[in-house]
Amino acid sequence: MTSESTPAARRALVTGATAGIGAAFARRLAADGWHLVLVARDAARLAETATELTGRYGHEVEVLPADLSTDDGCAAVEARLTDGSPVDLLVNNAGISLNKPFLRSTADDEARLLRLNVHAVMRLTLAAVRPMTERRDGAVINVSSVAGFGAVMPGSTYSASKAWVTNFSESVGQSTRPFGVRVMALCPGYTRTEFHDRAGINMSKTPEWMWLKADDVVDEALRDLRKGRLISVPAWKYKLAVAGLRHAPRRLLHAVSRDTRGRIGRDES
Repeated sequence: MTSESTPAARRALVTGATAGIGAAFARRLAADGWHLVLVARDAARLAETATELTGRYGHEVEVLPADLSTDDGCAAVEARLTDGSPVDLLVNNAGISLNKPFLRSTADDEARLLRLNVHAVMRLTLAAVRPMTERRDGAVINVSSVAGFGAVMPGSTYSASKAWVTNFSESVGQSTRPFGVRVMALCPGYTRTEFHDRAGINMSKTPEWMWLKADDVVDEALRDLRKGRLISVPAWKYKLAVAGLRHAPRRLLHAVSRDTRGRIGRDES
């Protein structure tokens, strides 16, 4: 994103914008003077969020109800990214986890996870970067997870989906950089949001020190985006965790994963 552009002239589209990290991005960007396009499934909650942000910050907030696990939902957001007022920043935040291992899952549930965590991210990123590269300006933040750096959740396909998001973002970011467009994977660890409650995941035994605040995650993500990083891992403790996941012997990693019952890395996305 060019430094010459004024924030008031900029527009960001945020998916999963009514809760957690997505809501934190919406608040921060609105406070910084951005116009917003907010995407989520719940139309009433979207309207509520838009009214609150407009009243507090006075900038334009569009709402676009869409279920990104469906083709129609993705198509509606793709159309907004390619038509109308240009979108200068896309935040792909919407995502889910399943509170059951693969052996007890269903093909429909697994397909929905992949459609939202992988397919929608691919489609919206592609729709966004094409006009951005033509303008030689813009950015995409794809919310991934520390979990994507290792098979730390035995029986879960969530980690695999986030590994794809991180690898995809890093790869696309290298190809768009010569055109002035940044693509970055944001890989937080445990973050205080509604994510785990919605998935029915009991996190009561997770130590307090492991939790991050959504606003802090967003602050670090935007700093790393300005620095041109392809991958952002907020907080030193999770930077250390990622180093361990990348370099620890697989046999040791699998043993630790079994001992912790595969809970490490379930974050907001």
